[in-house]
Amino acid sequence: MKQLGRLRYVGVTTSHGRRHAELEKIMLTQPIDFVQATYNAIDREVEQRILPIARERGIAFIANRPFQRGSLVDWAKKHPLPGFAREFECDNWASLLLKFIVSHPAVTCAIPATTRLDHLFENMSAMRGIVPEQKMRETLVKYIAAL
Repeated sequence: MKQLGRLRYVGVTTSHGRRHAELEKIMLTQPIDFVQATYNAIDREVEQRILPIARERGIAFIANRPFQRGSLVDWAKKHPLPGFAREFECDNWASLLLKFIVSHPAVTCAIPATTRLDHLFENMSAMRGIVPEQKMRETLVKYIAAL
């Protein structure tokens, strides 16, 4: 269908950590343009194989469920925003958690999905400031694990 010009991109999606082995097989054997899977500061299984394959093969990666349908942000808000968040101009958990996702070199974009304007503004604030490098990403993971 791509060769006939009937579609531009071909991709595969999964969520909740299911079917990662199948996704990996498709990524290694099929000429796809993008994949979509769950990725956030808690659900990091894709860091092991999916994200490296995406990066190596030039496959776009779309991170779905970046806030675990809001439960991750709700949980995080019960704890203080870490002081290092200011280094990245993050004044809320949503912004910090989104920056964690999109700062991974294999991630193309995240799709946070919201129906509330205040959440939209929190998400958009992730566009400000610098993007964390690997060392700070690891610091955030450790901070969250310790909560």
